[in-house]
Amino acid sequence: MKTTREKAKEDSHKNLVDNLQELLEKNYDAEKGFKKALEDSNHENLKGFLKHQAVKRSRFATEIDKIIRDLDEKPKEDGSATGTAHRAWIDVKNAFTGKDDDGILEECIRGDKASVDEYEEKMKNNDFPQNITSVLDKQLVEIQQTLSKVKTLENLNENWE
Repeated sequence: MKTTREKAKEDSHKNLVDNLQELLEKNYDAEKGFKKALEDSNHENLKGFLKHQAVKRSRFATEIDKIIRDLDEKPKEDGSATGTAHRAWIDVKNAFTGKDDDGILEECIRGDKASVDEYEEKMKNNDFPQNITSVLDKQLVEIQQTLSKVKTLENLNENWE
């Protein structure tokens, strides 16, 4: 029989891993979303930007994957059903409206806002160890910078024309 302290430690570990798994999924979804946007874009400069973002989200996923493995747990290997459904919805939308770069940027903004919200919520509501907090803080700052850049691109779309 487990002591109350052992049970609390086990619950804390499970909560930590569950939260990291959700962030891992979010990054898989974001990577796939940026790759999808890359396929749909018509402008080379925008394609370069989107490719860079997909690579960045892959790096984030790799960093979180390593943290989960260091906690002696098995990381998820794919994104969420919600992310898959969102990309399918974008495909349907594009079939009717065409694949325009403004629409692609709007979806990037929507996705990055959701990522920022999730990171902020996880970090506010969980007491992650410092080593994990520093990784997640750094990732959050990079997502916020990307969000600002995408908003700038949307406002100044001549940057990729």
